[in-house]
Amino acid sequence: MSEYDAVLVYDGECPYCSIAAVALRRLRSIGAVSWYDDVAQSFLEAQFDERPFAMFLVDRRRERVYAGRSAAEELADRAGTPGIVGSLVRERYDDIARAVGLASGRGRDPDDYHDVYTLVDDAAALFDGLVARASDETATVA
Repeated sequence: MSEYDAVLVYDGECPYCSIAAVALRRLRSIGAVSWYDDVAQSFLEAQFDERPFAMFLVDRRRERVYAGRSAAEELADRAGTPGIVGSLVRERYDDIARAVGLASGRGRDPDDYHDVYTLVDDAAALFDGLVARASDETATVA
């Protein structure tokens, strides 16, 4: 069994996103891998037949991939925030992403991926690679 049941794919060049990912790793059994990592790119290609730029929460146990607003809402729920917080995060996701993008100097907006997707077999086969990279990143940050 792997160290994580779920792995967050996030904008690793965004300092605000990186801080949130580090905090999440320390508080929950969710790993985190930068969107720019080759393993994350391979996973996205296998899952979506392209490499959309967005936040993704990959949950092997539930066989789901949460994207964009759905990922933010699911993370808020897993963090134990009140239900209203998850709803607000979901409703205001685009505004939050735009503000973080401006503050971090990111020159692009996230792609329009916001649903919950079934984890496809080819992508599921790459999950252990995401876990390994998440473990590597946690070791370098700890």
